[in-house]
Amino acid sequence: MLILGLESSCDDTGAAVIRACPGTPVGEILASVVRGQDALHAAYGGVVPEIAARAHAERLDGVTEAALAEAGVGLGDLGAVAVASGPGLIGGVLSGVMFAKGLSAARGLPFYGVNHLAGHALTPRLVAPIAFPYLVLLVSGGHCQFLIAEGPDLFVRLGGTIDDAPGEAFDKIAKLLGLGQPGGPRVEAEARAGDPARFDLPRPLLDREGCDLSFSGLKTAVRRARDRLAAGRGGITRGERADLCAGFQAAVAETLAEKTRRACRAFRARHDLAAPTLAVAGGVAANGTIRAALAAVAEAEGFAWLAPPPALCTDNGAIVAWAAAEAMAVRGPDALTLVARPRWPLDARAAPMLGSGRKGAKA
Repeated sequence: MLILGLESSCDDTGAAVIRACPGTPVGEILASVVRGQDALHAAYGGVVPEIAARAHAERLDGVTEAALAEAGVGLGDLGAVAVASGPGLIGGVLSGVMFAKGLSAARGLPFYGVNHLAGHALTPRLVAPIAFPYLVLLVSGGHCQFLIAEGPDLFVRLGGTIDDAPGEAFDKIAKLLGLGQPGGPRVEAEARAGDPARFDLPRPLLDREGCDLSFSGLKTAVRRARDRLAAGRGGITRGERADLCAGFQAAVAETLAEKTRRACRAFRARHDLAAPTLAVAGGVAANGTIRAALAAVAEAEGFAWLAPPPALCTDNGAIVAWAAAEAMAVRGPDALTLVARPRWPLDARAAPMLGSGRKGAKA
């Protein structure tokens, strides 16, 4: 089956066409087109939801046409249309959902609204023939969770962030140090020339049992170190900035590594498998230092290590289409009455980590 996947949950407008056999791991990506919005948000130091939503509405038809052309297929060749219907910035999510509904209604295509986080968590099965269950660290700009993927729609959360997600922390550190956006790649590039041991930065929550994480205190520690350096001279040197970036990145990598080690042991306590798999997904999984630290943990704990290609770690339509292919194995399509959801936890049975609001669990 050919599936069109659409992504608009944050600031990347994506469309992709994949070939998949529902219920069977490993799919073929025929085309994936992503249009970023960095230039639109650069002056604001972060993503402006209203600007992002309007850009998605303007670009969704164009990226869809481009993806179909790249794949060499037409709308009549598609077997289904899928869209990330949450969680995310509600204006952008609405843009994608309404566009996908229009395609579904006009062409008579089965319509699947999928959880954006499930797209990331299921990506390992798009690229490798791994079976359920497996352990996945979903680490992105807005989310950080340790999950046991037990089925296409069954996830068990072992822990996650109680405040800032790592990607959010990278973005804020980039802004703090005048590096611009996107923060993750900018900080990683700057850190290559730095000394990670120069500053004594905290490794949050390592003194607390379990797999929960926190990065707000680390972010504050970097700000205070910058302020001490800048006091009396109005700024910091390029070398000092590189050292701060290197120290911050090392602290995140070491914290994630230790918490991942605990998650591996929690997984083994629940599933007695001879060769379990540890996978990483989400935008921060593209960071080389973090990947290397997690790969070392996997080897030490006896887990097979799987990291999707960096292009599949960031937001794109292919992972949305794949999540729909996985969903087809356990349920039918959604009705066109489906609503966009700004909040949508993968493990609905777990207590919200960031509390609840009028519209439900925040994470």
